[in-house]
Amino acid sequence: MIRFYYNLAPNPTKVALGLEEMGLDYEPVPVDTRKGEQHGPDFLTINPNAKVPAIVDGDQVVFDSNAILLYLAEKTGQFLPPAAERGQMLSWLMFVASGIGPYSGQAVHFSRFAPEPKEYAVSRYVFEARRHWGILDARLADRRFMLGADYGIVDMAVWGWSRLVPFVLGEDAFATLPNVKRHLEEINARPAAGRALALKDRHAFKAEMDEAARLAMFPHLAQKSA
Repeated sequence: MIRFYYNLAPNPTKVALGLEEMGLDYEPVPVDTRKGEQHGPDFLTINPNAKVPAIVDGDQVVFDSNAILLYLAEKTGQFLPPAAERGQMLSWLMFVASGIGPYSGQAVHFSRFAPEPKEYAVSRYVFEARRHWGILDARLADRRFMLGADYGIVDMAVWGWSRLVPFVLGEDAFATLPNVKRHLEEINARPAAGRALALKDRHAFKAEMDEAARLAMFPHLAQKSA
């Protein structure tokens, strides 16, 4: 059985969707990042980068959410495009990994958690997050899913983050991203999405962003205060 190390952030949630869509047996293993569990020695042997998600599948250890989705799709032979479209699949999968996720995450960090002064950082990361989401919206303007008519792992990767668009870009963000909104709603209606989101009821993660949580989530703060 696959051991799935997770919390409720966008990247683990997209992997939960993949596991559910592919019908794989897995054991969810919570990693409470606000308690600093990602920095424990046992978890660091699984992901030296101290981030979730990660999976252990027999003798295979895989971390990074998009790498996990690709691994699971290749393992099961599901949700992959025809060989002629593999280049597009890899391109858009990495676009989410290198653009959507990092810029959205940094936009949230600087707008909601970073101390002043932060105007330049907020301006840069919100602009880049909005630009990347605009590219996805244009991509989805004339196709049902990211690669065309068929649902696949790129859509799962997008869904992990598109659920958080209002948190990243503001409550009215979907007004300018109608195709992303439509894509999100279609995936939300899938039974596997409901099962993936139900993981939130399996474990009570720490909710408070107190000083201990800030130091666990943002280790550079500990270095600065040392």
